[in-house]
Amino acid sequence: MTIRGADKNKCHCSVKIINLGVVRGGHRILKDISFSVKHSEIMALVGKNGAGKTTILKSIINTVPHTGRVEFFNSDGKMILSPQIGYVPQKLSFERDTPITVLDLFCTNSTRFPIWMGHSEKRKQRAYEILSKVGAQDQINKKIGRLSGGELQRVMLAFALEPMPDILLLDEPVSAIDKTGVTIFYKLITEMREEFHMPVIMVSHDFDQVSKYATSYALIDGTLVETGKASEMTKSPKVRKTFGISLDTGGF
Repeated sequence: MTIRGADKNKCHCSVKIINLGVVRGGHRILKDISFSVKHSEIMALVGKNGAGKTTILKSIINTVPHTGRVEFFNSDGKMILSPQIGYVPQKLSFERDTPITVLDLFCTNSTRFPIWMGHSEKRKQRAYEILSKVGAQDQINKKIGRLSGGELQRVMLAFALEPMPDILLLDEPVSAIDKTGVTIFYKLITEMREEFHMPVIMVSHDFDQVSKYATSYALIDGTLVETGKASEMTKSPKVRKTFGISLDTGGF
């Protein structure tokens, strides 16, 4: 889905997170998280379960109370006050026997016109165009309960690209996809980033794919432990210590 804003200036957006903190139920989830993601950069958030990675994404889309600031800038250094944020959650909760089709879901996400009254040819064409960007155009009339994990993630990515976002957030986007689908999905994300120059922040536990397709990483453990180049992530002693990997065992 796309979190809509009013600002239409999409000139190579970058995002800066400053002293982000989250307290929930009296427990501190995040403390003093600060990092920047430039346009065309893919940053992977890595860390153990419960480290606060998803909470960072939810703070960016402002669905959890937090302290600190999240700021967006265009290539001229001008702040974007109301950015468009594309967000692909880890999973979409719905009844598997729902009669809603991909086209229905797309139109619900993009217009207030009741879907039971049908869809205009203009909306159908737009849905087809957006789904085509991620190779999901053949799913347009398929019921969402009949989609495979990979098909559903492609559809969710298409929705996140309409309207075209300033930044794309992905929360474990390949958790329900087979190995072949994982490679296809990451290549697709890379192509999206190269075509539209948007920054991408993704939560992932797949070190091989992160090293291959991301440009940078941030190790999270309630706070920011370290950042670096994704290609060098598996060499990091802090990353290895976090995941209990011996320095003498070679790769992950």
